[in-house]
Order: sequence, then structure tokens, then C-alpha cells
Amino acid sequence: MRRFNNTFHHFNGFVLVGFSEWPRLEMVLFVVICIFYILTLFGNSTIIILSRLDPRLHTPMYFFLANLSFLDLCYTTSTVPQMLVNIQSHKRNISYIGCVAQLFIFLGLGSTECVLLSVMAFDRYVAICQPLQYTVIMHSWLCQQLAAVAWVTGFSNSLVQTVLTFLLPRCGQYRVENFFCEVPAMLQLSCVDTRINEVEMYAAVVVIKVIPVGLILFSYINIVRAVVRIQSSEGRKKAFNTCGSHLLVVIMFYGSAISGYAYMAPKSNSAKLKGKLLALFYGLLTPMLNPLIYTLRNKDVKGAVKKLLGREQEQGGACLRRM
Repeated sequence: MRRFNNTFHHFNGFVLVGFSEWPRLEMVLFVVICIFYILTLFGNSTIIILSRLDPRLHTPMYFFLANLSFLDLCYTTSTVPQMLVNIQSHKRNISYIGCVAQLFIFLGLGSTECVLLSVMAFDRYVAICQPLQYTVIMHSWLCQQLAAVAWVTGFSNSLVQTVLTFLLPRCGQYRVENFFCEVPAMLQLSCVDTRINEVEMYAAVVVIKVIPVGLILFSYINIVRAVVRIQSSEGRKKAFNTCGSHLLVVIMFYGSAISGYAYMAPKSNSAKLKGKLLALFYGLLTPMLNPLIYTLRNKDVKGAVKKLLGREQEQGGACLRRM
């Protein structure tokens, strides 16, 4: 009971330190983050709209891509608006409930993306290794089930980690060494031994990150074997283009996420800055680049954009002729 009281005694919330130790960098980041956030909203919204409007994009691949875009929209919105307000107002407070909600949502969405990327790799594996049975295997009901598994798994992991993290007593410590509430930063506030929580966190990393990476590697090893057996160079090029966008997104996402654990308990100011910049890349830059990568490397998405723009121009011309 004493531990429970110590844990929930401070309802005034926390202070998100963010980049306050580097005020000049903070002002530059404010402008950059605003631009990136707007691009993220525009790019991911475009993917979602196109996947709904264009019949050619009513396929499993674009169903999962629309899920990824919606996830990225929520992912960035869970942290960026709060960060921009903190930088502009210089009030870096976040309420206790706000911190709990932010950690739960951010971690849940990040965990969901890990699983969803492995599901997307499985989709590409079936498309290339078993093309004749693709529509039979990847039917709409299975796609919905796989997407549901990704979302439920991600937020189940987040629920467990959020509860365990906020049950730890902090003994009056409330300065969070990041620009948002996350598990490693919150563990540093605890005044008791956190080894059990760290073991639990690394176990979650194995389940949520390592196992999906293994499934992705398995899928792409088989994809490479299938592509090598394709005799025509045009067929090989088409297969690699189909998987190239997804593979690049996987490398960016997992690379930034895994390298961030190297700075989980930074000691020096330079290590703190590197850890925060990695978290920024992990939470903002990757979601912004995802739609760009898929658009630039995908003829179907390009065609859908041109078709949508052409339709709008025709409607605009018809309106002008009526006037």
C-alpha cells in the first residue's frame, strides 16, 4: 500500500525536458518539426484517401499500407503537437494522466507497426512465391484478421508495460529526460531497483521486435530465392520494385528503433542529445518518409495520384464552362 501511495502521490504531472538544454537547436527544430509534421499529415492522408477511392488499390498490399499510414498519422500526433506547444510556450509540463495516455498510445502504435511490417512482408512473400494462389490465400477476411492481430498485440504489450512502469515509485522525481513520455525515460525516474522492469522490457523487445524481424528475414530470403529463379530481367525488376519500398521502410524503422536502446541510460550531454535525436527520427522522420517512399517507387500509387488530379481538373474545367 505504501508503494502504491508513493507512486500515485504526485498528480501535478511531469516536466518534459526535451531539448531545453540546447535553446538555439530547439528553435531550429521547431521549424523543422512543423514542416515534417505537415508533410506527414499530407502524405499519409493521401495514401489513405487513394486506397479508398481508386479500385486498382483495393488489394491486400494497399489495405495494409492504408493501415500503416493511419498508424503513422496517430503515431506522430501522439507526441508532436505536445512537443511544439512546449517549445513555443516554454512550459514543459504534462499532466499525470496525459503522460500515461501518451506513453500507452505511443508505445502501442510503435509495437503495432513492428507486427504490421512483418504482416506486410508475409503479403509480399505470398505475392511473389505463390502468385497463382495469392488471391485465394490473401482474401479480405484473412487480411482483416492479420491487421487485427497486429493492433491487438501492439496495444496489449503497451498496456502491460504502461501499468508496470507507472507502478514504480518515483519519490518526487518528475523531470523526464525526453520530449515525450516513454518507458526508458520513466524508468530513470524510479527510486527503486528497476531490473525486473528492464528484463520485462527486453523480453517485450524480443516478442515485438526480434520475432517480427525474424519473420521478415524468413519472408525475404524466400522472396530472393524465388526472384533468382525468374528468367526474365523484366520480371526480376518488377519483383524487386514490389518489395523494395517495404524493405526500405523496414530498415529505417527497425534501424532507428533498435539503435535507440544504445542510449537508454545516457550519462553525458552528447549521449543525451543523440538519444533524443534518435527518438525524434524514430517518431517523426520515418512516418513522414513512408508515403514518399511508397509513392516514388510504386507505379500504381503514381497512377492513382494522376487519375485523382486529372479528375479534379476535369471537374474544375466543367465548372468554368458552366460559368
